[in-house]
Amino acid sequence: MKLFEYEAKAMLRKHGVSIPEGILVHTPEEATAAYTALGGGDVVLKSQVLVGGRGKAGGIRFAKTAEEALNTVRELLSMTIKGERVKSVLIERKLGIASEIYLGVTWDRSNKSPVVVATSSGGMDVEEVAKKDPSLIHRMYVDASLGFEPFMGRELGRKIGLSGGLCQRFGSIASTLYQVFDQYDAELVESNPLAVTSSGELIAADARLNLADDALFRHPEFADKPDRYDDLSPLEAKAKKLGVQYVELEGSIGIIGNGAGLTMSTLDVVKYYGGEPANFLDAGGGSSESEFLQALTILSENQRVRLIFVNILAGITRCDDVARAIVKAKAELQVSKPFVIRLAGTNEEEGRRILKGAGFSVFSDMEEAAKEAVGISKR
Repeated sequence: MKLFEYEAKAMLRKHGVSIPEGILVHTPEEATAAYTALGGGDVVLKSQVLVGGRGKAGGIRFAKTAEEALNTVRELLSMTIKGERVKSVLIERKLGIASEIYLGVTWDRSNKSPVVVATSSGGMDVEEVAKKDPSLIHRMYVDASLGFEPFMGRELGRKIGLSGGLCQRFGSIASTLYQVFDQYDAELVESNPLAVTSSGELIAADARLNLADDALFRHPEFADKPDRYDDLSPLEAKAKKLGVQYVELEGSIGIIGNGAGLTMSTLDVVKYYGGEPANFLDAGGGSSESEFLQALTILSENQRVRLIFVNILAGITRCDDVARAIVKAKAELQVSKPFVIRLAGTNEEEGRRILKGAGFSVFSDMEEAAKEAVGISKR
């Protein structure tokens, strides 16, 4: 789950990190009042979207007068950035920035540990810095049982060229970002840029906070955010609310499996035989009849799907439950798309009997079923 910039900054401020003075607005008229409340002068206007690259897409602008702020907010609120409509704009005092640092905390899956990452070459093109000169990117791996203390942050600060009081403050901020990362079960916490101002302050000019969906039950303050699905398609958002793991792709073969590994393998074999998957849909390793019916409902609403390929290797999931769900989907939901079905495992024979009685053909081999699905999709 991604938080908007203004939410991430509020979280950092709550933990003692300095952020620019700013006001969130939703209409051009609010922009005039916000500009006045901030004391006028130079301001920065930042589109609040849950996608990266908004600066290069024109989603960050500057203004020097109330009229300019009003007109700029009007323009920003009419924009769609990478498929996401701008619904709000954060207006902040423009900082006098002397230099920009990147500071972030994320998971390093290869090392199976959190990692704190920093570079003195922060800003919009930090990804290019990482590609062109990886030596400028410094990492410090963290023993999650011990945490990340300010002295570790100071060591990291020295590696990126900081010294004196600036290094002291950097160490404290790095430790705070790690605390937020740990406390909120985050996948990523970062400030880019962490601005060094002309007066020598360190201020989080931008912030990002992504939380692990699987841990949201521990953080109910975020679970019911009405805009938490803004970066998803309508069907992906619906699936998320139902607890179904669903990601839309560009093809025409709808795919549903039980278990993430099996579903990924199904996508691979469909691609291998020349087909194009329309989605990833994992109904879960222990799906009941009602849960599988929910998953089929999501898939049936995808207009790009020409046929539905059901691939079940049953363990906890029962083939007869899956079979009944398919029959109900066809009859009660009036799903008109053709099905290609592979069943194997628990209660397989009963599942086959139910499906054959309803006029469905059933495969036992995944590759044979995949070939059939690809063949139908190309007719």
